[in-house]
Amino acid sequence: MTDSATNHDPANLELSPDTMQAMADQVLQRVLAHLAALPEAPGCGDYDGIEALCRAMREQAPEQGTALDALLAPLFDEWIPRSFTTNGAGYLAYIPGGGIYTAALADFIAATTNRYTGIWEAAPALVQLEANALDWLREWMRFPPQARGLFTTGGSSAMFNAIACAREKLLGVEIRRGTLYVSSQSHHCITKAAKLAGIAHDRVRVIAVDADYRMRVDALEQAVAADRAAGLQPFMVFSTAGTTNTGAVDPLEAIADLAAREGLWHHVDGAYGGCFHMVPGLRPLLAGLSRADSLTLDPHKGLFMPYGTGALLVRDGEDLRALHSASAGYLPENQGEFYDPAQYGPDLSRGFPGLRVWLTLKFFGAARYRAALAEKRELAVWAAEQVARIPGIVLDAPPQLSLFAFHLESAALPTLAARNEATRELMRRVTGRGRVMLTGASVGDRYLGRVCVLSFRTRRADIEACVRYLAEESAALLAEAAAGRRADP
Repeated sequence: MTDSATNHDPANLELSPDTMQAMADQVLQRVLAHLAALPEAPGCGDYDGIEALCRAMREQAPEQGTALDALLAPLFDEWIPRSFTTNGAGYLAYIPGGGIYTAALADFIAATTNRYTGIWEAAPALVQLEANALDWLREWMRFPPQARGLFTTGGSSAMFNAIACAREKLLGVEIRRGTLYVSSQSHHCITKAAKLAGIAHDRVRVIAVDADYRMRVDALEQAVAADRAAGLQPFMVFSTAGTTNTGAVDPLEAIADLAAREGLWHHVDGAYGGCFHMVPGLRPLLAGLSRADSLTLDPHKGLFMPYGTGALLVRDGEDLRALHSASAGYLPENQGEFYDPAQYGPDLSRGFPGLRVWLTLKFFGAARYRAALAEKRELAVWAAEQVARIPGIVLDAPPQLSLFAFHLESAALPTLAARNEATRELMRRVTGRGRVMLTGASVGDRYLGRVCVLSFRTRRADIEACVRYLAEESAALLAEAAAGRRADP
């Protein structure tokens, strides 16, 4: 049917092949231009007047359609640029990802073919591709063959499923007695996920960390003993393979030993750092990860996928299946030979998240991924060594993986508040230079600057620029602080 006929038939939403080709060409041209401009794009877009812009953008649902080019123009020219450039080489803020191009192609295929992958029977071969991708993750993390998992929207939903799984196995209906343990540096989504899983905030214990921001195993052991003495039931401990604040890797082996001794479910939050386990030479940095009862991974971080690509692995897949497996009169009977997403996760209607992982890994191969991850670690180590030599910068957390943290200190900054504000200003000034974007974090009473290297586009030249900017801007800040001190009566 022609588009002319479609225009005269308001119930027909079909487009002709020529129209679809032209629309795809328009989008692709915009995307390619965007990617080509990334090397010159600022690490953080212009936020001046952003509140007024967002208020002006509010609108009612359109009654009539708009031509695609009129929609793409403001999207690419006005709105996308006024955001963090999260897919740029200079994005060293938070935990970078990347948004690798092959994953976008996979999403286009998944959305246009629109196959249903909630149950195996609806698309057996396609579900097998997802099972293959999960199995590759399992092998790289050195989990046993009986492990199973699922792709999630991110670490938060993976945490929720892990807690629900442990709660179901170890607490049953006695949820209120259960206690769960995190460190003071654990990601905040764990407490949120615990609440969603029925574990109230007063049953979540926060364990102190050591000088390297790693969970103190002695404090964990004491907390578990205190809860048992109070008649409660410790059931789960979370350790972290790369914290968001400082990149710290908890003592995974020691925590695994304690968990085995105390009968606790040990979950490793590897959302940031877990994928470094792919690289054999870096596995000693994550010793003990393979002993976890469950593991969070974020392929939208360590595998450079688009946002919305998380994963959960559970050591004994039957524990995950026991939580989620269900049946209904309108569904086919559950089968046991092949991976079936609905039997291992909460969603029945779902997208096809595994395709982006499968297609990308098949296209590039694991060897290139290992090389890229190893490079990010090397860049972070080099940058930390250089930054530690900058006068006035104190390195608080050397890179255990690819993230390091630091602060400014000087006689011209006599108070903690002054040092914190100077460190914040350093982050602002370096980001204001345009090429890179940095963010900090409050850790206890101290504000720390951070550099996190994880985008596949970040190369040596970008890191050299970051180090240079830190040196120049810290020197300027300290000179201004010293001048201000001399000017005080």
